[in-house]
Amino acid sequence: MSLDQFINILATLFVTIDPIGMIPIFLALTTGASFAERSKIDVTACAIAAVVLVIFIVAGNELLSALGISLPAFRIAGGMLLFMIAFEMVFEKRTQRKAATAEKASDSGHNVAVFPLAVPLIAGPGSISALLLLTGQHTDVVGKLELAAATAIILLVTLAAFLASGPIDRILGATGRLVLSRLLGILLAALSVQFVADGILVLARS
Repeated sequence: MSLDQFINILATLFVTIDPIGMIPIFLALTTGASFAERSKIDVTACAIAAVVLVIFIVAGNELLSALGISLPAFRIAGGMLLFMIAFEMVFEKRTQRKAATAEKASDSGHNVAVFPLAVPLIAGPGSISALLLLTGQHTDVVGKLELAAATAIILLVTLAAFLASGPIDRILGATGRLVLSRLLGILLAALSVQFVADGILVLARS
């Protein structure tokens, strides 16, 4: 895997997980908690999400094969799903959806580190779909280890973003979060179109 490919993987995972965009939701879910309590929730959520995502890195291809789904078909479907997420980010729908999920979790009294932070906010449809698409391109052991390393880096960024959530939220403000979300949404839209195009080309040649 080249450096450019590794950076592309990091960008894809960063945009789909969106650590900065989740900061307001993390703050809302942990209202009234001390720094120590927030840190514990943060570490627990990222650790659980890491386990979930690594499972899909290790067994993603086998899962698709067991279901009889070809990789090109999944590239098209996954690309379309990522495009929907990008659309939500550009038109400010994704934050509203995640906030609604977080509100339901708070009302139901669940452990917020497990639900909704770990699943489905960090390890959700977008990040899982992205990893399944990427494992199809990097099927060997080294490729999967590099995917796991990229996932670990983004989860560490998420961990750091949550730990510094208060200052980051104050620095960005509502306008900064909105601009960043839309820029990342445009990037994700381009990546998703590339996934769909690659899948169509492979199917057309077969």
